[in-house]
Amino acid sequence: MSTYSTYKPIILGNPAVVGLGGFGLTTLVLQFHNVGWIEMGPVIWLGLVFGGIAQFIAGLQERASGNNFGYCAFTAYGSFWISLVLMLMGSKLGFFVVTPHEMGLYLVAWTLFTAILWFAALRINGALAALFSLLLLGFILLDIAHFVPPEHTRFWTTVAGYELMICALHAWYLMAHHIYKDAFQRDVLPAGKAWI
Repeated sequence: MSTYSTYKPIILGNPAVVGLGGFGLTTLVLQFHNVGWIEMGPVIWLGLVFGGIAQFIAGLQERASGNNFGYCAFTAYGSFWISLVLMLMGSKLGFFVVTPHEMGLYLVAWTLFTAILWFAALRINGALAALFSLLLLGFILLDIAHFVPPEHTRFWTTVAGYELMICALHAWYLMAHHIYKDAFQRDVLPAGKAWI
């Protein structure tokens, strides 16, 4: 006879709370820089650790849970933050320097990638659809900022900064949706129906 009287399954936490938390916080702090409130120092370190490494790990954990959307999104945007930080550090230190034009094309590529996830998000729930709509618009605004005449760059970067602050806070809404649903055992902050 077994010495174990009952079998207790392993209950895993939801990696989306870390992924959304890291994405939201790092995006918010970057926008503080984009609108001129802070220098790049906090963005670099936060982007490397929470937006980059922690979000990437959350994506790998989403894979284990069978969530392809979360797996793709969190590992991709974790990689975005790590690569962005490395590009900024490399440019600052003078190796593999990235020009503003090249940075613009880098952002255009991420805009196209985000558009693919945005379309899938429309089918998942309303809150996720809103988050990816805000993110896609933010990338488009940053693209514009990199390709307008230099005298207009500051304006478009600032507009993108404020718009992406809303995006970051919306990511935290989704994070809170998952945390509160678990803590209160009911849907305190509903995610809403899919848009399509």
